[in-house]
Amino acid sequence: METIRYAIAVMLITFIPAAILFWCIVHPFAQFWRKFGRSRSYWVICSLLVVVMTLLFLARQRLLAWSWPGHPALDVAGVVCLILSGWLRLRIAPHLPARLLVGMPELAATRETELVTAGIYGRIRHPRYLQMDLALTGYAMIAQYPAAYGALCLWLIGIRFVVFLEERELLRRFGDEYRRYCEQVPRFIPKFSAGMPAPPPEDGDA
Repeated sequence: METIRYAIAVMLITFIPAAILFWCIVHPFAQFWRKFGRSRSYWVICSLLVVVMTLLFLARQRLLAWSWPGHPALDVAGVVCLILSGWLRLRIAPHLPARLLVGMPELAATRETELVTAGIYGRIRHPRYLQMDLALTGYAMIAQYPAAYGALCLWLIGIRFVVFLEERELLRRFGDEYRRYCEQVPRFIPKFSAGMPAPPPEDGDA
C-alpha cells in the first residue's frame, strides 16, 4: 500500500504544476499562440511542460521525504471523492470532446466550436474543474504526503485563476451568448431550487 501511496504522490507533484502552467501559458497568450500556429505552439508548450515535469520527478525524493501514516477513514473518504469524480466525468464526457480538454479551441485561428450548454453544463459552468477538484482531493487523502496536499492546494488556488482567464477568453469568443450563459448558470455550485433559471437551449451543443 505504501508503494501505491508513493506513486500517487509522485503523480500529484508532477502533474498538477504542469497542468496549471499549461493553462496559464495558453489562456493569457491565446492570440499569440494562434498566430504562431497550433502545431508549433503545442511543440513549444509541451516541451516546456516535459522539462518542468522531469525536474519535479527528479526532485521527488526531496519533495516526498516526509509522509503521514495512512488512515482507513481517509482512504474511504478519498475513494468516495474518486467515485464522485468518476460519476461527474461520465456526465461530462458526452459534451466535452478530447480536443477541448487539450486546449485546441484556444490555440485555433478560427472559432472551431460552439458554446457547450447541454446536459450538466446547463447546471454548472465548469464541471470538469469540479471533477478534477474531487479526483485530486481523493488522491491526496489516500497518499497522505504533505507535498501531495501542497500540490492539491496549488491546484485549488491555481485553477480558480485559470477559470478567470478561461471565462475572459470565452467572453471574447462568444460575447453576449456567453454573458447570458454566465447569468443563468453558476460557476461551480449548481442550483437545484425551484427558482433556478432554465438551462440554456441545447441548440448550442458542442
